[in-house]
Amino acid sequence: MVITNVLILCTHSSARSVLSEGMLNHWARTLGKDVRAYSAGSAPSGRLNPFALEALNKAGVDTAGYRSKSWDEFVAADAPEMRIVITVCDSAAAETCPYWPGSPVKVHWGYADPSNAPGGDDGKRLAFELTRQAIGYRMLQLLQLPIESMSNAELQQALVEISKH
Repeated sequence: MVITNVLILCTHSSARSVLSEGMLNHWARTLGKDVRAYSAGSAPSGRLNPFALEALNKAGVDTAGYRSKSWDEFVAADAPEMRIVITVCDSAAAETCPYWPGSPVKVHWGYADPSNAPGGDDGKRLAFELTRQAIGYRMLQLLQLPIESMSNAELQQALVEISKH
């Protein structure tokens, strides 16, 4: 069994990348797919946004062990090799990423930062829930792909197509 590793990047590794990691791992387990998601950031905040954890927990996602971490962990010699790298915030997409061993397929799936939602805590809760749902939908689309039999070029094209919906 070959596991497809997916790294999801956002600048602070506290909200959108964590929502993405949680939803991809949740759906992969639910559907019996050999896909493993990780999240990281270029400038990790060192803490997870409590609204992100709340949205994941309400959706039945186990967030035990989740933490805000640097993308440097994933270029280390003992790091899992990534097949796919997804940026989920515009600032991370614009940054110069490190060299990823194995030359993974890279794609940008941008989401507005739910941390900036107006309306106090209730507004933030709603924004995080809507962002979690949108991310979850794309992760389900990713998991429907025959990843293991696709070339990098085919996978790249399919992931770009998903980003348009």
